[in-house]
Amino acid sequence: MTENEELSVQHGEEIRLPDIKYKPGLNKLDAYNWLKDISFIPSENDIVEIRFKNTRKGFFKNVNSLRLETGDIVAVEASPGHDIGRVSMVGPLLHERLKRLKMQPFSDDLKKVYRKAKAVDIIKWEEAKKLETTTMLRSRQIAEELKLNMKIGDVEYQGDKTKAIFYYIADERVDFRQLIKVLADEFRVRIEMRQIGARQEAGRIGGIGSCGRELCCSTHISNFISVTTTHAKYQELSLNPQKLAGQCSKLKCCLNFEFDCYIDAQRTFPPKDIPLEIADSTAHFQKMEVHKSLYWYSTDPNAPSNLTAVPVERVREIQALNRKGQKPDKLIIADESLEMIPASSDLLKNNSLTRFDVPETKNLQQRHSHKRKNRRFNEKKNK
Repeated sequence: MTENEELSVQHGEEIRLPDIKYKPGLNKLDAYNWLKDISFIPSENDIVEIRFKNTRKGFFKNVNSLRLETGDIVAVEASPGHDIGRVSMVGPLLHERLKRLKMQPFSDDLKKVYRKAKAVDIIKWEEAKKLETTTMLRSRQIAEELKLNMKIGDVEYQGDKTKAIFYYIADERVDFRQLIKVLADEFRVRIEMRQIGARQEAGRIGGIGSCGRELCCSTHISNFISVTTTHAKYQELSLNPQKLAGQCSKLKCCLNFEFDCYIDAQRTFPPKDIPLEIADSTAHFQKMEVHKSLYWYSTDPNAPSNLTAVPVERVREIQALNRKGQKPDKLIIADESLEMIPASSDLLKNNSLTRFDVPETKNLQQRHSHKRKNRRFNEKKNK
């Protein structure tokens, strides 16, 4: 979001602001304003949304009727003092969000926007942000010295450097009254302790997931929805905790992404807990491929041996025959057995890792051709 430069303000010199550039789309709590090309009346700018440190945002009253746009740095009311944030949303789209959150736009609980941030405000804000990492490391040492079973994952300073929020994670209830006294004496600011969960901590710290991409919780997820093993069962995933758990040691949030697609695909599927009665045996369900509409059956109910892929329509047909007391001769029709399993779509199945290497025979031929040319040249020279 920002590229901070060292601030040097000496006596008699002009205050030089850091080069702070707002880059839309690179912030976790940004929202795309799809009504930006539509002009709106000034009265719709009475409430704005302000973002702080890319992990916290809130709604504020624009009591001074300031002309604010997305990306502006403003000073807002805080308790105590004031805080510095960045405008993340204005206009009619903000009122639609308030309706969705069932919030009253003229509520007395909303704090005020004081002004656009001055040069002195921005300098103090940048200085406060530089203290956050060192404060977090020192507070961890203090918590360890006090033998508290907690982990401080992040620290956020208020824009005027009068207050600091310490985000911590703990498995049990922690008595941190002594910790607050020590932190207040150490850093000379007002202390606020705020407990977060394992998912919120992973979103603040960040990292790379098993898919090779940046964690979803640190890029775009702001509201965490509960994830259970039911999501994995409907998607026919192996219930292996090492594969299903993310870096927060909880079930991966991405299990929710395709869950609705799997539910919709299985609405018309026949029940899978009913064994299929064949003329010479009984077939028991073992697994299924949802998007290929295939059930896999085995003659052994306890072991997946001699697996046979049966289309969903054929399973429904056999179950209807069994209810009538009839037993078909085979699970699948011989003519359809070759067509029901699609061919592999691997684009690199006929390629090799060495397909771009130069063949050795070519190199040998080139070497021999150079030798022949040199030999002919020497023979002509001797003649």
